[in-house]
Amino acid sequence: MKKLYIVLVLSMMAGCSTTGHFKVPESSSLYIYQRPQPVDVKASGEVTTQPFFWTAAGMPPGGGIPYRLEQNGQTVKEGKLRTKFRPVSLFWPPFAAIYWPMGFNPDITYDLVNDTQE
Repeated sequence: MKKLYIVLVLSMMAGCSTTGHFKVPESSSLYIYQRPQPVDVKASGEVTTQPFFWTAAGMPPGGGIPYRLEQNGQTVKEGKLRTKFRPVSLFWPPFAAIYWPMGFNPDITYDLVNDTQE
C-alpha cells in the first residue's frame, strides 16, 4: 500500500510541471511568461515550470510561450517558444485540460543562442 501511495504522489507531481531543455547565452537571464527561470548553462540546461494555458498553443509567430532574455537588466532577445499538448492534462483533475494543457516540447532543444527550436 505504501508503494502505491508513493507512485500516486510522484505521478501527481509529474502532472503539475513541464520540462524543457535550453541553451542560453552566458550571463543572461531567461524569463518565461514574465517569470524568471534559472538555467544552469554548464549543466543540462533543463527548465521545469508550471504548464501553460491555451494561449500558449500553436506555432510561432501566432502562438507559443512568450520568453525574454535579459543581460545586465536590458532585454536582448524576445520571442515565442514551440509548445506541445500535454495528454496527461486530460486525466488530471480538476479540469487541467482547460487551464494547463500546454507545455514545453520535450523532444527539442530551445537554442536561444542560435535561434533554433529543433
